[in-house]
Amino acid sequence: MDKWYNVGKIVNTHGIKGEVRIISRTDFPEERYKIGNTLFIFAEGKEPLEVKVETYRTHKNFDLVTFEGYDNVNDVEHFKGALVKVHESQLGELEDGEYYFHEIIGCTILTDEGEELGEIKEILTPGANDVWVVKGARSKEILIPYIDEIVKEIDTNEKRIIIHLMEGLI
Repeated sequence: MDKWYNVGKIVNTHGIKGEVRIISRTDFPEERYKIGNTLFIFAEGKEPLEVKVETYRTHKNFDLVTFEGYDNVNDVEHFKGALVKVHESQLGELEDGEYYFHEIIGCTILTDEGEELGEIKEILTPGANDVWVVKGARSKEILIPYIDEIVKEIDTNEKRIIIHLMEGLI
């Protein structure tokens, strides 16, 4: 069975030349939206549509992308609300210490003292480092910055991450 990974969601069009506004959910937007790359558009009730990236730029908190052969706003209007995905075969090898979002989301966070804090539900990418959103035991959200001083061990096979709980983190 084919596995697909979310890159983002098309939330709107931008301008009149076929550009779409995407809220990204990818770990590597520069790689995914590189000119010439193949993406797949999943619109509800339709077969996945293969498209090639023609242009890519960022604007505010969005990624703006055009696809080859879609040169007018009327060509892309129906993409609103569709998901943009890549096939598992398009995932490249990562260097040591690098992980795909889907490998980290769902992992259980434990302190280096053995206390279970919860499960990673989301990854934020606000700037210098990623921030893991952990659903805590008492429904409280905990934000864990992905930095060496805190994250001590990652085992994606066991879906377990050990962190050092710095003062003021919780």
